Amino acid sequence: MKRLLKWTVIVLVCGFVLLQFSRTARTNPTVDESRAIEARLNVTPEVKAIFARSCDDCHSNRTRWPWYSYVAPVSWTVTDHVRHGRRHMNFSDWARLNDREAAYLLGDICKTTKQGIMPLDSYTLMHCDAILTPQDVGTLCLWSASEQQRLAAAQGTQSLK
Repeated sequence: MKRLLKWTVIVLVCGFVLLQFSRTARTNPTVDESRAIEARLNVTPEVKAIFARSCDDCHSNRTRWPWYSYVAPVSWTVTDHVRHGRRHMNFSDWARLNDREAAYLLGDICKTTKQGIMPLDSYTLMHCDAILTPQDVGTLCLWSASEQQRLAAAQGTQSLK
């Protein structure tokens, strides 16, 4: 029995070591400030602080890659979350959106934070400071509604929804 346990541990340790050779691409593309959300919308200092604390790691090209993002198999999950987050909404490449898409995503910011969907529980588990307070959610919702209205007014329409 001891022999089986010993070999099981050896195989598991060797497998873990071998997994470390399977690296994932952790990228932070250059941020062109003229394409960032701040260039297109009136991002208040309060909203910018909330984004930096709770959103930017997955929804911008300013990702802070923590130590565990270098350890397989956790690294695979982290890079997949960042890749998916950037594809859905990237604050560093907001210029790629037309006004209708931007208005939709602004509404999505309010909806997903109000429902507690964002930030992900798996993220706030390791980043306690990223947990949004009710005041943070209120700030984001008021700001996003205001920016939706501003975009609609700029288009000369009632609503872009």
